Amino acid sequence: MSDLLGALLGNVVCCVLPLALLVFGAGGYIIWRRSRMPSTEEQLSALNQMIEGSEWRPAPSDGDAAAEKKAARLSLTDRLDNAISSRGFGGRVRAQLRKADLKLTVSEYYVLHVVLAVGLGLVGYIFFRTESGLPDARVAIPFIAGFFIPRIYVGSRQKKRLKDFNNQLADILGLWVNALRAGYSVPQAMEAVSRESPQPAGEEFKRVVAEMAIGVPIETALNNMLSRIESEDLDLVFTAVNIQREVGGNLAEILDTISHTIRERVRIKGEISVLTASGRATGMLIGFLPVGLSIFLYIINPTYMGQLFLGPPIGANIPGLPIPCGWPMVAIAVVMLAIGLAVIRRIVDIEV
Repeated sequence: MSDLLGALLGNVVCCVLPLALLVFGAGGYIIWRRSRMPSTEEQLSALNQMIEGSEWRPAPSDGDAAAEKKAARLSLTDRLDNAISSRGFGGRVRAQLRKADLKLTVSEYYVLHVVLAVGLGLVGYIFFRTESGLPDARVAIPFIAGFFIPRIYVGSRQKKRLKDFNNQLADILGLWVNALRAGYSVPQAMEAVSRESPQPAGEEFKRVVAEMAIGVPIETALNNMLSRIESEDLDLVFTAVNIQREVGGNLAEILDTISHTIRERVRIKGEISVLTASGRATGMLIGFLPVGLSIFLYIINPTYMGQLFLGPPIGANIPGLPIPCGWPMVAIAVVMLAIGLAVIRRIVDIEV
């Protein structure tokens, strides 16, 4: 069965090799084009300057015609991306990319999945091919992993960005309160916060200020920021701002109280993290010990570990099943490890 699977994978690799080179070129072009694109703030600032600029416009030239053709091509790309994003799953992917602050479209995100999957599959073919040139069944492992690497990266970037923002929120509110007490209005205070705050908070407030500068209502701009930063504390802050705009009140005093509450919550979370560090370390050790031990045994004795996946050697007088029984055992072990890690994580995850 292993030889049949290897032959099948060999035919697949030979067929997709030209496509892989094309996909690699497309992926490199995407990364190069995205690196040269202006940021959201620059685009909003350019739009604001165009709106507030004079009515005089220069006469069209040959360069303008080339720029219009380039804009038409980009418009076609945007229409394609909007068509994909209008689907339910595409819309969710687009929201995840915004939360991670990645300047990628949904179509480019899907292309990167294919690029990484094919690239890692070719790398696995180079390392795991047999003497006859056919790929081993282990080539499927890096090929499948390539599909999950972009999703894992986007998720980890979202978590890191949200954690950094929550850690900065108390200091941001302190700057906001001081600006309000100095006589600034709410938009002016937010602009001062955007200049003084580090990333990612400064970047997010710059987006809000830029959106308000081109005529977006403050409630809509704040809701857009909240859709990118799903923070319960930030939701509380924006709710207080919206209520103050409708019914009035001392916003500086309200934000000062919220800032004190957030600081206490961060302090308590830090103490809980210290107290539960042992449990989290135990869960990580228990989860990765079997994996590390298996890799170590495979390095020092690949023939011994190969029996788990390929069955006993040919000619050995060992009764066995038509297929190796190691794969079901590995699947059951992975499921049990995942359940154990989920239980340990739920125990040490204490909400404040």
